[in-house]
Amino acid sequence: MATDFRRSPLALTILGLLEDRPLHPYRMQQLIKQWGKDQVVNVGQRATLYKTIARLTDAGLIEVHETTRDHLYPERTTYQLTDAGRAASRQWIAEILSTPRNEFPEFPAALSFLPMISPRTTRELLATRRDLLVQRLADRDALIGKAGFEMPRVTMLETEYLHAVTEAEIRWIDAVLAGLGDGSITWDQWETRAAAQRLEAQ
Repeated sequence: MATDFRRSPLALTILGLLEDRPLHPYRMQQLIKQWGKDQVVNVGQRATLYKTIARLTDAGLIEVHETTRDHLYPERTTYQLTDAGRAASRQWIAEILSTPRNEFPEFPAALSFLPMISPRTTRELLATRRDLLVQRLADRDALIGKAGFEMPRVTMLETEYLHAVTEAEIRWIDAVLAGLGDGSITWDQWETRAAAQRLEAQ
């Protein structure tokens, strides 16, 4: 197994999909969307999928199963999992489940620079974010309801996790909005002092 391969959610997903049977990239993308894995894996750009497949192939974690030609369709290459890929997927799952990792999402980074905008603007932006998060929860619940049958809980754990994280973020935003509303969270004084310092420096 290539020990220097940099894992990613998309790479793990490809290995997971190939666990069942050989697939071509277009079918992989279809299954990711059909199974709702696009909620946890960014596969919006097909080019990213092809690049990851190429990296996995170069690393020996997957390999070409066959290439088919049909006058109605472009040439299609089907990939299959290798023994090294099967071992890698299990190792990655074990590491990801057991060890928390700093993933550096954008939202906390933006929060660290709130003094660049006003408390009022912050309140408006967070209220907008809250509305979108509430809508996201409703959309997920509707998607689950549309299945028409009860799915095994193990297949829904990532959805449960995302639901719980989103609910927690909404509660946190509510608390911040309350603080911005009653004035217990503010930086107007800091902003005024910073402006004065800039004037003195001119």
